[in-house]
Amino acid sequence: MTAATRPAFHLAIPVDDLVQARAFYGGVLGLAEGRSAESWVDWDLHGHQVVTHVVPVARQADAGRNPVDGHDVPVPHFGLILPVDDFHALAERIRAAGAEFVIEPYLRFAGEPGEQWTMFLRDPAGNALEFKAFRDESQIFAS
Repeated sequence: MTAATRPAFHLAIPVDDLVQARAFYGGVLGLAEGRSAESWVDWDLHGHQVVTHVVPVARQADAGRNPVDGHDVPVPHFGLILPVDDFHALAERIRAAGAEFVIEPYLRFAGEPGEQWTMFLRDPAGNALEFKAFRDESQIFAS
């Protein structure tokens, strides 16, 4: 399956404030807003549909953390694999917006199969996001 024929995913996540969700997903990440109602907003995450739903319950803690390269990776998390230039542009956009990284952008597996840039951050409701960029996308599943 090629990138052009990949199906788009749909993900619905809880948030506690749509104003903050709009500022983060629309402002910080620069995503286009789709349909919306009083309690939810659709976001275009590079052709994928992410929906922020207002949930009046306090956010649950992470299910866990996984030690990776000396970092505590929050679980669950979601995100995208971007082209390298887009990854770095997004990292700069996040910095310029004053958003904090959970894990600053860094290079993993340098010079090895699967070489990739990665970064983690949270939205205002605490949902964890990871963005990646592979030197060679044909090596996404390389071992």
